[in-house]
Amino acid sequence: MTRGRTTARNSDDRRVAFRRGRRGEQAALWWLRLRGYRILAQDYRSPAGEIDVVARRGTTLAIIEVKSRDSVAAAAEAITPRQRHRIFNAARLFVARHPRHGNCTIRFDIMLVTPGRWPRHIVDAWQIDQVI
Repeated sequence: MTRGRTTARNSDDRRVAFRRGRRGEQAALWWLRLRGYRILAQDYRSPAGEIDVVARRGTTLAIIEVKSRDSVAAAAEAITPRQRHRIFNAARLFVARHPRHGNCTIRFDIMLVTPGRWPRHIVDAWQIDQVI
Protein backbone atom coordinates (compact mmCIF):
# COMPACT_ATOMS: atom_id res chain seq x y z
CA MET A 1 0.00 0.00 0.00
CA THR A 2 2.75 2.47 0.93
CA ARG A 3 4.58 1.59 -2.23
CA GLY A 4 1.70 2.87 -4.37
CA ARG A 5 1.63 6.20 -2.56
CA THR A 6 5.38 6.61 -2.90
CA THR A 7 5.15 5.96 -6.62
CA ALA A 8 2.25 8.42 -6.96
CA ARG A 9 4.17 11.02 -4.97
CA ASN A 10 7.26 10.53 -7.15
CA SER A 11 5.06 10.80 -10.19
CA ASP A 12 3.50 14.02 -8.89
CA ASP A 13 6.94 15.42 -8.07
CA ARG A 14 8.09 14.65 -11.61
CA ARG A 15 5.06 16.36 -13.11
CA VAL A 16 5.63 19.44 -10.97
CA ALA A 17 9.33 19.53 -11.93
CA PHE A 18 8.46 19.06 -15.61
CA ARG A 19 5.96 21.95 -15.53
CA ARG A 20 8.44 24.17 -13.71
CA GLY A 21 11.07 23.34 -16.32
CA ARG A 22 8.67 24.18 -19.15
CA ARG A 23 7.75 27.51 -17.59
CA GLY A 24 11.45 28.22 -17.11
CA GLU A 25 12.18 27.47 -20.75
CA GLN A 26 9.35 29.76 -21.86
CA ALA A 27 10.71 32.58 -19.68
CA ALA A 28 14.19 31.98 -21.10
CA LEU A 29 12.88 32.07 -24.69
CA TRP A 30 11.17 35.42 -24.15
CA TRP A 31 14.24 36.83 -22.43
CA LEU A 32 16.42 35.77 -25.36
CA ARG A 33 14.02 37.18 -27.95
CA LEU A 34 13.93 40.51 -26.12
CA ARG A 35 17.73 40.55 -26.30
CA GLY A 36 17.73 40.07 -30.07
CA TYR A 37 18.33 36.33 -30.34
CA ARG A 38 16.60 34.29 -33.01
CA ILE A 39 15.45 30.93 -31.64
CA LEU A 40 16.51 28.16 -34.01
CA ALA A 41 15.52 25.13 -31.96
CA GLN A 42 13.93 24.25 -28.66
CA ASP A 43 14.28 20.82 -27.01
CA TYR A 44 16.62 19.67 -29.76
CA ARG A 45 17.14 15.94 -29.34
CA SER A 46 19.85 13.86 -30.95
CA PRO A 47 21.36 10.45 -30.25
CA ALA A 48 24.23 12.26 -28.49
CA GLY A 49 22.12 14.36 -26.14
CA GLU A 50 19.60 17.15 -25.79
CA ILE A 51 19.88 20.93 -26.07
CA ASP A 52 17.24 23.07 -24.39
CA VAL A 53 17.63 26.09 -26.70
CA VAL A 54 19.67 26.86 -29.79
CA ALA A 55 19.66 30.58 -30.56
CA ARG A 56 21.53 32.84 -32.91
CA ARG A 57 22.45 36.48 -32.71
CA GLY A 58 24.73 37.79 -35.43
CA THR A 59 27.47 35.26 -36.04
CA THR A 60 27.14 33.64 -32.60
CA LEU A 61 25.34 30.34 -32.17
CA ALA A 62 24.36 30.02 -28.51
CA ILE A 63 23.76 26.55 -27.14
CA ILE A 64 21.74 27.23 -24.00
CA GLU A 65 20.96 24.97 -21.06
CA VAL A 66 18.00 26.18 -19.00
CA LYS A 67 17.80 25.30 -15.32
CA SER A 68 14.75 26.12 -13.20
CA ARG A 69 15.24 25.75 -9.48
CA ASP A 70 14.17 27.42 -6.23
CA SER A 71 17.46 29.33 -5.99
CA VAL A 72 20.12 30.61 -8.37
CA ALA A 73 22.77 28.55 -6.58
CA ALA A 74 20.77 25.34 -6.93
CA ALA A 75 20.18 26.05 -10.62
CA ALA A 76 23.87 26.76 -11.26
CA GLU A 77 24.97 23.58 -9.50
CA ALA A 78 22.54 21.42 -11.48
CA ILE A 79 24.76 21.16 -14.57
CA THR A 80 27.19 18.27 -14.27
CA PRO A 81 30.36 17.66 -16.32
CA ARG A 82 28.66 14.62 -17.89
CA GLN A 83 25.72 16.80 -18.96
CA ARG A 84 28.07 19.39 -20.45
CA HIS A 85 29.73 16.65 -22.47
CA ARG A 86 26.37 15.45 -23.80
CA ILE A 87 25.36 19.03 -24.68
CA PHE A 88 28.68 19.50 -26.49
CA ASN A 89 28.13 16.32 -28.54
CA ALA A 90 24.56 17.33 -29.35
CA ALA A 91 25.84 20.76 -30.48
CA ARG A 92 28.32 19.10 -32.84
CA LEU A 93 25.48 17.09 -34.38
CA PHE A 94 23.27 20.18 -34.65
CA VAL A 95 25.95 22.07 -36.59
CA ALA A 96 26.63 19.02 -38.78
CA ARG A 97 22.93 18.75 -39.62
CA HIS A 98 22.56 22.51 -40.15
CA PRO A 99 25.67 23.50 -42.13
CA ARG A 100 24.43 27.06 -42.75
CA HIS A 101 25.39 27.74 -39.11
CA GLY A 102 28.84 26.19 -39.51
CA ASN A 103 30.55 29.56 -39.85
CA CYS A 104 29.18 30.77 -36.50
CA THR A 105 31.10 31.01 -33.28
CA ILE A 106 29.63 28.41 -30.93
CA ARG A 107 29.06 29.48 -27.35
CA PHE A 108 27.70 27.51 -24.40
CA ASP A 109 25.37 29.53 -22.15
CA ILE A 110 23.21 28.80 -19.13
CA MET A 111 19.87 30.40 -18.27
CA LEU A 112 19.07 30.21 -14.56
CA VAL A 113 15.38 30.62 -13.81
CA THR A 114 14.08 31.09 -10.28
CA PRO A 115 10.62 32.05 -9.01
CA GLY A 116 9.84 35.75 -8.89
CA ARG A 117 13.02 36.87 -10.68
CA TRP A 118 14.10 37.62 -14.20
CA PRO A 119 16.06 34.81 -15.84
CA ARG A 120 19.80 35.09 -15.32
CA HIS A 121 21.75 34.58 -18.54
CA ILE A 122 25.30 33.36 -18.02
CA VAL A 123 27.07 33.97 -21.30
CA ASP A 124 29.94 31.66 -22.27
CA ALA A 125 29.40 29.53 -19.17
CA TRP A 126 31.91 26.92 -20.26
CA GLN A 127 34.42 26.33 -23.03
CA ILE A 128 34.68 23.37 -25.36
CA ASP A 129 38.12 22.45 -23.98
CA GLN A 130 36.58 22.16 -20.50
CA VAL A 131 34.33 19.38 -21.81
CA ILE A 132 36.79 17.17 -23.66
